[in-house]
Amino acid sequence: MPKFSYVARNSSGEKLSGVEEGGNQDEIVGRLQAKGLIVINTTILEKKDILSLTAGQARRAFKRNRITSEDRVLFCRQFATLLGAGITIIKSLQVIKEQVASRMFYHILGDLQKKMEEGLSFHEAMAKHPVVFSELWVNLVESGEASGNLALVLDRLASYLERNAAFKRKIVSALAYPAILMFVGTAAIVVLTVKIIPTFAQLFGQFNLKLPILTQVIVNISGVVTKYILFIIAGSVVGFFLFQGFIKTKAGRMQYEKFLLSLPVFGEFFRTISVERFTSEMTTLTESGVPILYSLEIVERSVNNRTLGEIIKKVKEDVREGKPLSQSLRESGYFDPMVVQMISIGEEIGELSNMFKRLNVFYQDYIETFLGRFTAMFEPIMLIFMGLVIGVMVVGMFLPIFQLSQIR
Repeated sequence: MPKFSYVARNSSGEKLSGVEEGGNQDEIVGRLQAKGLIVINTTILEKKDILSLTAGQARRAFKRNRITSEDRVLFCRQFATLLGAGITIIKSLQVIKEQVASRMFYHILGDLQKKMEEGLSFHEAMAKHPVVFSELWVNLVESGEASGNLALVLDRLASYLERNAAFKRKIVSALAYPAILMFVGTAAIVVLTVKIIPTFAQLFGQFNLKLPILTQVIVNISGVVTKYILFIIAGSVVGFFLFQGFIKTKAGRMQYEKFLLSLPVFGEFFRTISVERFTSEMTTLTESGVPILYSLEIVERSVNNRTLGEIIKKVKEDVREGKPLSQSLRESGYFDPMVVQMISIGEEIGELSNMFKRLNVFYQDYIETFLGRFTAMFEPIMLIFMGLVIGVMVVGMFLPIFQLSQIR
């Protein structure tokens, strides 16, 4: 008869473990429950099964090492489906683990199994991997475990991740062409400056020509850039890392965000992006039944905007003291009147999650429209700018040639 190891807790919450013999896992679980134990996990210890599992892992091939957003979305959706079908958490982890394409994710899921077998809850095990599972994940899972609706919560989290991933893909697609256009234009100017212009300058030097002012300025700039190109590159790299270090500090991040928000046209766009993220996370949290104060606390820690994070912190304290959420949002001065009005209506009719969802859809549409217009405007502006710069450089190089053609 096969042996099973088990991990369980008694009525006082003390963790117990041991080995039982039985025909199957259901028999073992029933026997332990009859003793008043809450079973956390049971694992077969039969030797042939262990050897089979080890051999299967050795043959496993992975497509990649890193974990992508698609891996997270698929994991969440599969997990919700398995739990909804009545499969236990640990068994669900085992099933999904054998299907993941990421080597790192495979080992992390294995660690989740191990941690749960040692007695940790699912959200506690996830919290051990903050790089993979954000605070939003952990807190939603905790609320799902507490309410007994983990499958429903994970289903909503999967929907959030899918919406978020689709939205990011749209943004990347919208910005891809302007980025490529800028890169190609910049590369053309660098090649002209470093390679083409010095060649022309040597040619002109052989004829002892007095260069036109435009040509001389271009040649001088090219000479400086060519001579100090390595220092320019090194300085740019060092400056980039210093800037990254600066904005990682709280004060530096706040100053950087203040600068972004003060930009004409784009300042409003950056503010809108942060509000979209706020409404998106609040939609998922409130739909999952997380209390408003707890939701604000989660968003405060997870939102990627220090300025908004400080505002949410103040809003959270106001709400804790009994002030309506809409009133606190209005007093912050960060949110549009439309946001305040819709949240106020949501509070009055008890449809706060629905209002957050409507606001999120509105802001996503706004951002997509803005990016579409920006791309349409950027292309001709960039082409004209690059054409003027390259045109001036070309004309500057051909002016001495025109002089040479006039010499008889």
